[in-house]
Amino acid sequence: MEWRDTGILLSSRPHGETSVILEVFTPSHGRHAGVLRGGASRRVAPMLQPGAQLDLTWRARLEDHLGAFTAEPLRSRAAAAMGDRLSLAGLNAVVALLSFCLPEREAHGALYDRTEALLDLLGQTEVWPLAYLRWELALLDEMGFGLDLTRCAATGATEALAYVSPRTGRAVSAVGAGDWADRLLPLPPVLRGEGPGDDAEVLTALKTTGYFLENRLAPDLRDRPLPAARGAFVDRFSRRVRG
Repeated sequence: MEWRDTGILLSSRPHGETSVILEVFTPSHGRHAGVLRGGASRRVAPMLQPGAQLDLTWRARLEDHLGAFTAEPLRSRAAAAMGDRLSLAGLNAVVALLSFCLPEREAHGALYDRTEALLDLLGQTEVWPLAYLRWELALLDEMGFGLDLTRCAATGATEALAYVSPRTGRAVSAVGAGDWADRLLPLPPVLRGEGPGDDAEVLTALKTTGYFLENRLAPDLRDRPLPAARGAFVDRFSRRVRG
């Protein structure tokens, strides 16, 4: 068995004395693992930073085997991430969520394209949080937990939408919310794609997407909590919002 693809490095962990096991996200083969022989060497290890773009070839005797990678670096994103704490926290959140959410060896081409575009914005701290929010919405949608923010679940109205139902992920208008408003999640305009939104609005929107990641997606996928890296990024971003 053999294939070749490009991929984003999600993680690298030691395997024996000189090898590592890479976990990558590729457009055609999804989240995929394999052994990289010599990956622990002083020459290769510095290139294996999370977020790096790699040209990959995977080989195995049988399809269900772990298999072995050969990897050539195409693009490093370490410099853009290491130069800014918010960027580094964001990169860690992205790769941790992908490792947590994606099923093994299942292609998610549209999400891959969004992820590559997001990581290419690392270092552009003025636009990155909004781009990350859009990416989280896409992740929820790809995993089957997409939000329906087009019209009010109670009245059918398409205007004055102010809340999101934590049970259904559907929008609710101020009128439709009634006495239940305090039990609903906020729906800032930026969450519906209306305007660029300031940092405070993006942070509010991330609290809403975070609810569905933590309380709907995570329990459905794994018997463990959402990766701490996601919360660390939101905490870092909230410090910037507070000034």
